[in-house]
Amino acid sequence: MVWNVLFSYSKGEQIFYFYTIIINLIGFILMGIDKYKARKEIWRIKEFTLIFISFVGGSIGSLIGMVIFKHKIHKKKFYIGIPLIYILNLIVKHIIIYYL
Repeated sequence: MVWNVLFSYSKGEQIFYFYTIIINLIGFILMGIDKYKARKEIWRIKEFTLIFISFVGGSIGSLIGMVIFKHKIHKKKFYIGIPLIYILNLIVKHIIIYYL
């Protein structure tokens, strides 16, 4: 049944949804890795990388990672910036889906 739903979309839509899932998983995983590294006090993932992943579509994964791992929730550029990027991602997603 899941395959029938998946194949009912065009090839472009399938690629778009696959990309969205993968980039959000990457955002979530990077938040977890960075939190782990922060606890161990070892080399960290750059903030630019975390924000960039959110900007290119991984904002919901990053937000979920922030909440679950309790990571970067006290930094203004994250607790304000990532939700704003999420809103921007929603706008872009709707433009892509409905107008392209």
